[in-house]
Amino acid sequence: MDDSPDPDATSDPLDAFDRHRRLLFSVAYQMLGSVADAEDTVQDAWLRWSAADRDHVTDPRAYLVQVITRLAIDRSGTARARRESYVGPWLPEPLITGRDTVAAAPAPTDPTDAAELGEQVSMAVLVVLETLTPAERAVFVLREVFGLPVAEVAEALGRTESAVR
Repeated sequence: MDDSPDPDATSDPLDAFDRHRRLLFSVAYQMLGSVADAEDTVQDAWLRWSAADRDHVTDPRAYLVQVITRLAIDRSGTARARRESYVGPWLPEPLITGRDTVAAAPAPTDPTDAAELGEQVSMAVLVVLETLTPAERAVFVLREVFGLPVAEVAEALGRTESAVR
């Protein structure tokens, strides 16, 4: 018999939030394209989490992803409004993670080629994400980047599964 406590059934709200903080930051960054905005959104999510009635939360990870997604969509709308006054093209700031280049591509033998390929792919994805609406970006990030099931993405966005597909 396993007497170990359920990691999400803790009374300390900080433990559950800290367990999912990296995921929350990743979702926010992928949707917003800015480290500062992603960090601010995670902080807003913490405020919502700390004030929430967690007795009715059955899955803290799903709840927090839903909160961060909605906050990022809201923040994305205001970020677009701020960028409308900027004259040049806007590109999201790249986030250096120290990971290898694209996993499906064979690794270039020359480190310079590898760095160049990684930079090109990163910028291409960021530019494509910028062309999507906030809701479309949320669906793309949650489905394609994090591999969440359609039902969970639909729940996070408050939409039907057919609308998310």
